[in-house]
Amino acid sequence: MIVSRNVDSRNKKTMLAIAGVVCGMVGLAYASVPLYEIFCRVTGYGGTTQVAEQGAGKILDREMAVRFDATTSPNLPWTFEPEQREVTLRIGEDAIAYYRATNNSDKTITGTATFNVTPLKAGLYFTKIDCFCFTEQTLKPGETVDMPVVYYVDPELDEDPNLDEVRTLTLSYTFFPAETADRDNDNGSLASLK
Repeated sequence: MIVSRNVDSRNKKTMLAIAGVVCGMVGLAYASVPLYEIFCRVTGYGGTTQVAEQGAGKILDREMAVRFDATTSPNLPWTFEPEQREVTLRIGEDAIAYYRATNNSDKTITGTATFNVTPLKAGLYFTKIDCFCFTEQTLKPGETVDMPVVYYVDPELDEDPNLDEVRTLTLSYTFFPAETADRDNDNGSLASLK
């Protein structure tokens, strides 16, 4: 019987250890998205841009071309495109670009945009002051809106030797139907688009 108690005790310890590992893994899974977002914001990883309240305050002579790209999810019946394809500005200079979206359906639809900057290593230096990508956009049937992006290229880019050869940045947006839980099927939810 003493051997049986030792085995039971070891089994309980093993079960508790396994349960602890499983709970830890579940906790990390829930924390992974916000932690990844923080990591991308801090490092610019994956072309993630920075956000600022105001401009850089310092303008350099070095110029940078900024190209604009737009795509739309096949599940979103919108036309979405930049109003200008490319601009050239000095690093640190505030600029504004416009994108135009049109709802081609007969329903009110809400969309949301994701974005990135290429080359990816330059994402850390592309800073948005104001952007439509920070909020959901709701368009009525046939409605067209012009959406601004106010931005600058951070002067610190000029001090990064890994970016000496970079002369062009591309800002890309993709619009998707917004997944909002409180929307009913007649008001632009994913279910009403299928």
